[in-house]
Amino acid sequence: MLTLTRNDLMGLEQYAAERAAFRAQVMAHKKDRQVAIGPNATLYFEDRLTVQYQVQEMLRIERIFEPQEIEAELAAYNPLIPDGSNWKATFMLEFPEVEERRVALAAMIGIEDRVWVQVDGHAKVYGIADEDLERANADKTSAVHFLRFELDPASAAALREGAGVAMGMDHPAYSRRVDLAPETRIALAADLE
Repeated sequence: MLTLTRNDLMGLEQYAAERAAFRAQVMAHKKDRQVAIGPNATLYFEDRLTVQYQVQEMLRIERIFEPQEIEAELAAYNPLIPDGSNWKATFMLEFPEVEERRVALAAMIGIEDRVWVQVDGHAKVYGIADEDLERANADKTSAVHFLRFELDPASAAALREGAGVAMGMDHPAYSRRVDLAPETRIALAADLE
């Protein structure tokens, strides 16, 4: 996948005019790129369009228009774009109540290293977590992690040919498995070209 450059972005004025339509397009696109793994964990799979939206929103919110500041945002977000042999996802642990979240995150230390994907007939591939910076400590894991799943060529080929995919995690405090819906499998297979 191609990374984003400044030429791919709209200026603040143009983005203000086109934001509603662009946001609607991105939200529809994201619908097939998220996987709930049980009630409290979700993988949000990123691609060039989702990252472009995140960058545009950051530029808008922070009122960034200076070229070097735009380049800094691109440098921060471009690593989230898959490169053709992997999937990249934002992994969120979601608990509505503050105390419940505090207890759960303390019990789930290391869960970010136990998230996997598996193409039917192939071995599990565990995500590589938080390559940019550590998000957990000795007391708790973070509610947000960034994962990269490197699929081998045989798994990627099987997926493109229609093989099923399961995702899950095998942590003592939270162990789940789900099979991907066909529309999600198709959307993610497009990242592996």
